[in-house]
Amino acid sequence: MLSEGEMLPDVTLTGADGAPIRLADYRGKPVVVYFYPKADTPGCTTEAIDFTGLIDDFGALGVPVVAVSRDTPAKLRRFAEKHGLAVTLASDSDESVCEAFGTWVEKSLYGRKYMGIERATFLADAHGKVVRVWPKVKVKGHADDVLAAVKALG
Repeated sequence: MLSEGEMLPDVTLTGADGAPIRLADYRGKPVVVYFYPKADTPGCTTEAIDFTGLIDDFGALGVPVVAVSRDTPAKLRRFAEKHGLAVTLASDSDESVCEAFGTWVEKSLYGRKYMGIERATFLADAHGKVVRVWPKVKVKGHADDVLAAVKALG
């Protein structure tokens, strides 16, 4: 998994509107990038709603929030519309961005092993350097923790 002190990879995702999202375009301001397993599932919906509830606070600090999953742009659009989400939803359909961040991992459910996205969040500074990593995120209170870390950047 990408570690504190490393640079954000210069990767391109696809937004819910189908437009490309290049992480390098966020240089010059801090950015939050979080990975979640699947749109419109209970934990992922709660996490997206929690970040959306704080989006004005992140915006006031000049910090965009990008949420990444393997869902298609069409599914992300429906997810955003259904729940009134204000975070930037991004599709990584080929897992290449998840691989670059180290969030594409082997998981296990009822003894069955499979590959999937580990819920994780990365905060990068204005230069693109990762300054904080939250691996294996527990959703409750997480968005508040990330906002506190952003405020601590100064």
